[in-house]
Amino acid sequence: MKPIHKAMQHLNRHMREQDRRNLISFDDFLKLMVAKPEAVIRNVFQIFHDMVKTYVGEGVDEYPKDPESINFVYYDCNKLFVEGSDQPFFADRLFSNRLVSLVEALKLGAQQNKIYIFEGPPGCGKSTFLNNLLRKFEEYANTEEGTRYETVWRLDRKLLGSFPENEMIPLPLVERAFQLLDNSQGAEKNDLKTNNHLASADEFVEVPCPSHDNPLLMIPKPYRREFFDDLFKNGEFKWKFSSEKEYDWVFKDTACTICSSLYQSLLHKLKSPEKVFRMIYARPYTFNRRLGDGISVFNPGDKPTKQNFMTNAMLQNRINSALKDSNEVKYLFSQYAKTNNGIYALMDVKSHNTERFIELHNIISEGLHKVEDIEENVNSLLLAVMNPEDKPNVESFQSFSDRIENIKIPYVMDLNTEVEIYRNVFGRHIDESFLPRVLHNFARVIIASRLNIKSDTMYDWIGDGEKYSMFCDEDLLLLKMEIYTGHIPTWLSEEDVKRFTAKRRRKLIAEADNEGEHGISGRDSIKLFNEFYSSFARDDKLIDMSALRTFFAKQYKDRDATIPKGFLDSLLRLYNYTVLQEVKESLYYYNEEQIARDIQNYIFAVNFDIGEVETNTYTGEKLEITEDFFEGIERRLLGARADTERRKAFRSETQKEYTSKTLTQEIMVDGKALPASDLYQSLYDRYVYNLKEKVLDPFLENENFRRAIKDFDDEDFKTYDKRIRNEVTYLIDNLCSKYRYSRQGAKEMCIYVIDSDLANMFGLD
Repeated sequence: MKPIHKAMQHLNRHMREQDRRNLISFDDFLKLMVAKPEAVIRNVFQIFHDMVKTYVGEGVDEYPKDPESINFVYYDCNKLFVEGSDQPFFADRLFSNRLVSLVEALKLGAQQNKIYIFEGPPGCGKSTFLNNLLRKFEEYANTEEGTRYETVWRLDRKLLGSFPENEMIPLPLVERAFQLLDNSQGAEKNDLKTNNHLASADEFVEVPCPSHDNPLLMIPKPYRREFFDDLFKNGEFKWKFSSEKEYDWVFKDTACTICSSLYQSLLHKLKSPEKVFRMIYARPYTFNRRLGDGISVFNPGDKPTKQNFMTNAMLQNRINSALKDSNEVKYLFSQYAKTNNGIYALMDVKSHNTERFIELHNIISEGLHKVEDIEENVNSLLLAVMNPEDKPNVESFQSFSDRIENIKIPYVMDLNTEVEIYRNVFGRHIDESFLPRVLHNFARVIIASRLNIKSDTMYDWIGDGEKYSMFCDEDLLLLKMEIYTGHIPTWLSEEDVKRFTAKRRRKLIAEADNEGEHGISGRDSIKLFNEFYSSFARDDKLIDMSALRTFFAKQYKDRDATIPKGFLDSLLRLYNYTVLQEVKESLYYYNEEQIARDIQNYIFAVNFDIGEVETNTYTGEKLEITEDFFEGIERRLLGARADTERRKAFRSETQKEYTSKTLTQEIMVDGKALPASDLYQSLYDRYVYNLKEKVLDPFLENENFRRAIKDFDDEDFKTYDKRIRNEVTYLIDNLCSKYRYSRQGAKEMCIYVIDSDLANMFGLD
């Protein structure tokens, strides 16, 4: 019996530690609120915001110094939708930004009288999204960090004069039954203790607020501002509390009808607000979706209950007994009270949920619900998910339209997120079967089927996509995909990067609201990937682009032109360009000191005329400033094809930036060294980029270089001269460390670049 006793002791202790429903007096609640006001004074909209921000964190901006940024950043939603979930939901960059924008608006007070509908096509994962969101909300709200408080009344029967001080309290029927049961067992001593305990407990009638009202709402509205002005010291929070919209509810909301009735009845009997507030207690608001406490989710097949109100007959009798009045306080409430200050959710607006949606019309319009002859406040976060074909169920109510906010959940349009879905379903080991970028290219093909072919914003920005035909498809879908991941490709011209203004970015991201509703669904993409992977995965060979082309060439015929025409060819060209840059980057070794001297000499020299001789104050070198001097460096900065007019214009731009910003602001005011300036870094990046373009030239005509790559890691590799061995080893090691190639994959890629003559294909000098 000892192990059983020990186990029960541990269980009892742990359960006591986790019991969060201990009551605290109104005075203690106020002390807690003064100590942690932002944590205690929260409604459901603020707690929902805090929950999302806790799990998602701050966004990551890959371009923090971009003056045209629109704050389209990366949010890591794994803790919110993936971790600990049986069915993970993967939020792409577009949707995560929409969600964060929504919760920011909720916190700022833009939440009243609305229902938020998450709309998306079948197979987009919207039901999974809502279930995971509610699971995390329940989890967070039941932690110390997410605690909110609700009102519990403890009616003191002695103070109310409900019974003489020394009189034994008449026990309710159920309690009397337990007493008689104890008597029948002959436990007189224990029975006496039980009677005393019950009598003591019955000194109070505990009345929980069925609407989960915050105890602050028990303070009559006309006196709240003055009360809080006395309560809080002058400071940042007091100013924020009294002026910002997110705290409007504290001053505008009213207590539920039951609490208001109790307050008025007690005040009438006791003639003292102080005595009334001694009967008000607070306890943590505990959420339990399965019981419908704080969270209620209705599926279309869930039939409405016949009884539209709830009560507690035993508690009503005790209230009547304590107040000596059977009419003053009616303990009557609806199902909406159980989720007041919580979340009421509809899973698909069809069948019985259409009826529930219609019933929400008056609630959203007025914030009230009629229960018999009393009015009930409803301040809940109302959520729903809906298929596009179910829209007619809600569009017929024109007066309702301005109360609905639609948030799109389309198919994934961020290729990195699409790849994460494959890794989750099939295991992260799938990466080992692919050459780098091929797995992501599979995702690009899938996403291409989900995008709109034509884009007014892209045409306005880029114009004819023909100029990028070596890197992109004619409809610029590959470019759009990169933007949707938050990446601005390096192959864009400097002019087009400058033309990618904040206004254009907002228009492009807004276009995404009308994409992702057609094409290959999430479910179908998983089926396709399974077919592709099982067909081409081998132990002795990595999956390459030829396998991907073969697979989708067949799918193109079978799937009724789901994949845009010519897209696969464009994808291969982009792949070729990218791997060529990787090989060049991995082979390139440059002299840092020489580059630094050239750039600093150039920045200094642009401030003088041709023919002058000056000593550079940054490098100490004596410079003869000639056209040849400028041309030699400018060809490294702009490329060999830059003409005289382009070079002179660039020279003038550099001089202007140096005098207006680099010298006057960064060096003289901020105290930066020249190499730490923005201008220097920009020129450095240009210099290195153009040097890399010629790095392959010495090796392309050398057959020994190709054979050495093929023999790398074999015994024959030792037969090559030391210089080639060093260069090949340097190349392979860099591909592995910088771009995550395996050694076998790096060898295959180098041979592919050389045999495909990619350097000449892209016309790079």
